[in-house]
Amino acid sequence: MAENSLFDAVIIGGGAAGLMCAIAAGQRGRKVLVIEHANRCGKKILMSGGGRCNFTNTGTTPANYLSNNPHFCKSALARYTPQHFIDMVERHGIAYHEKELGQLFCDDSSKQIVKMLLDECEWAGVRINTSCSVDSIGKKGDSFLIRTSQGNIEARKCVIASGGLSIPSMGASGFGYEIARQFGHQVLPTRAGLVPLTLTGKPQEQLADLSGLSIPVEVTCGKTKFRNAMLITHRGLSGPSILQISSYWQPGQPLHADLLPDVDAHEFLQIQLAKHPAAELKNCLADVLPKRFAHRLCEIQLENKPMKQYTPKQLQSIAEVLNRWPIVASGTEGYRTAEVTLGGVDTRELSSSTMESSLASGLYFIGEVVDVTGHLGGYNFQWAWACGHACGSAL
Repeated sequence: MAENSLFDAVIIGGGAAGLMCAIAAGQRGRKVLVIEHANRCGKKILMSGGGRCNFTNTGTTPANYLSNNPHFCKSALARYTPQHFIDMVERHGIAYHEKELGQLFCDDSSKQIVKMLLDECEWAGVRINTSCSVDSIGKKGDSFLIRTSQGNIEARKCVIASGGLSIPSMGASGFGYEIARQFGHQVLPTRAGLVPLTLTGKPQEQLADLSGLSIPVEVTCGKTKFRNAMLITHRGLSGPSILQISSYWQPGQPLHADLLPDVDAHEFLQIQLAKHPAAELKNCLADVLPKRFAHRLCEIQLENKPMKQYTPKQLQSIAEVLNRWPIVASGTEGYRTAEVTLGGVDTRELSSSTMESSLASGLYFIGEVVDVTGHLGGYNFQWAWACGHACGSAL
């Protein structure tokens, strides 16, 4: 690369938000360079959705996002909707399907989404440098001087799209937060989101051999509820309902699962008592819960005996456990397996319409590095497309 090549914009990070930003800017005739430290762009896209990429959610609303400033995401989401991205997917002839709850997946492979984005970049004249690490970013008059492993670059605008801390094995780092602090930005505390919960001691021992069992539940933390499958793992609990609630849960907070979300447990027990007074509780529960889990529950929390031997008070206690089963989580699996990073660059110092810093003219922050985190189910990709498009349209 020639020393001090001048670009209209340099985008640091070749993930979902960075590539979308580059496309939007390149289509408007801007001279754009994407710098990606990995050997290829879109690595996180490739692994998402079990290799099929849950690329958006048709039901996206601002309510599907967590942020210290819940209004921040509204402008970008309103201007670049799921349908805009679907139109691009269809234009490229990529077959897709809705799995559940508005979640759209590729029929074939997430590689198609990455190829689509790279093709769009190529058509828009965007230059991409992979295996390129950034050593420093500084101001040079009205421009930015970016020192990289492949030489120095000068750019009128600099976009930080370097992601968060989740899945460090794929190269995630705190680079974006360091740059934000360098230019005077507040970075809100970060933690792992959409992540499995861990159990320790007795709770873990009691469930570990049931690993792989999935149970439809409604999990509650405070006033927040998510209804979907809960998966028992060797280390604790996972599955969509657990991943969702993990973004709201903090160690020490009470966490409960309704094991019979469609059933009033007390009413169910009364019916069993009337119809099958001689039947044991574990066998009655095996009609509405996975058999192994029902039997284990009776071993560890509910005394198992024939229905007719329980007092009304005991049946009430059993019902409470079934509709409010306490989850004694000790923590999460952390950034190692987290799908997203909560917290990040404080949005109060960014423009919601352009993503530009209010502290450093020409500096932008987009994607996971910003304090906007979506629910599970394609919402984080939709935020990446929307904020990337908003930024690219403003460069």
